[in-house]
Parts: sequence; structure tokens; C-alpha cells
Amino acid sequence: MDKIEVLAKMKEEKVIAVIRAPNEEQGFLISEAIHQGGIKFLELTMTVPGALELIKKLSAKYVGGDVIVGAGTVLDPETARLAILAGAKFIVGPNLSPKVITMCHRYRVTVMPGVMTPTEALTALELGADVIKVFPGGAFGPSVIKDFKGPLPQGNFMPSGGVTVENANEWIKNGAYAIGTGSSLTKGASTGDYEAVTKEAEKFVAIVK
Repeated sequence: MDKIEVLAKMKEEKVIAVIRAPNEEQGFLISEAIHQGGIKFLELTMTVPGALELIKKLSAKYVGGDVIVGAGTVLDPETARLAILAGAKFIVGPNLSPKVITMCHRYRVTVMPGVMTPTEALTALELGADVIKVFPGGAFGPSVIKDFKGPLPQGNFMPSGGVTVENANEWIKNGAYAIGTGSSLTKGASTGDYEAVTKEAEKFVAIVK
């Protein structure tokens, strides 16, 4: 899928599932449960042991389909390149790394660096970031999207951290391009209740619709 298609699909679907797990097997089961719940964007964080293999596995499984696999917690350009070669269609970081952005531009892959301040957000825009991740979102609350878009209306902002079923609608109403949700979505997996993960995913999808 082309970068422009990824961004258009992201704007339409709105929800990105942030997947953290203690091992590759559980990461796969969580991904499957989320997919069954209707969420199309899966962000596999590099903190998952075997994350690159998992990205490769999921990318191969859903090739040509409606699921888009990306990599999260990408801190450096080396990791970004490995994730892209494994099949990641978007790269997300908790921080603003110019070198990661450059690497993603080289491969024409959607890049989403993390920021906390207007200065960082402006720098991300100047470097050509596709979507700007406001992180940690829970430290600010939904109104921060409107605050960022006041002076920077040209920016595409996505909160990650602190996004729940209860406040997802507020993030979107305040102008979020997309929303990233992790622990709130996947908490059932900690007890092996993957059905709960699927049901939580269904709730997020319903809110967007």
C-alpha cells in the first residue's frame, strides 16, 4: 500500500492499536484479537521481544488485505530501517528524531514522531512528519489537540497514551487525525482474556463510526 493510501486509510479508520506484549506469541494473539474487533491499524512496539519477526509474520498474513501493520517505539534510524524491511507501513516514535524521519522519507513510509511542545511540533512539521504523535496524551487531555491546532492548523495530530473508550470521542472532536490506544485496549490479554480485547476493539470502532 502506498504512503498516501496509508494516510488516507488512517484518517478514515482513526484508531491505531498500540501492541505491547512480553513475547512474540502473545503479541500475535493480541493482534489477532484486535483485528477480529475491527481495528485495521496495528502498531507493534519494538519493546516486544521478536517484534521484527512479528511484523514480518503479520505483514505476510495480511498482504493485500485491509490490515496495516506498523512499528512503534522506534528510537533510531537503524531500527526504523529494519522495521520497514520487515514490512512496516508506518513508523511511530515516542520522541522527535530527525534521523528517523529522514530514513522513513528515504523509503517513502509514513512517519509519526512524538512531541510534547509546540516547538517540537513545529520542528516535526518542518522536517516533513506525516502525523505528529502527542505523547503522553494522558498528561494533557483531549483539549491539547485543539491547543496544538490553534497555532499549527496545518498539522495532523494523534494522541497516544491515556486514550480510552470513555474519552476517544473527545479526542476526535478536538481535531485528532487519529488516536493511538494501548493498555486500555489490550488489558484483557494480561489474564488471557482475548475475547475482552476483541470487545474493547469493537467499542473503539463503534465510537469512530
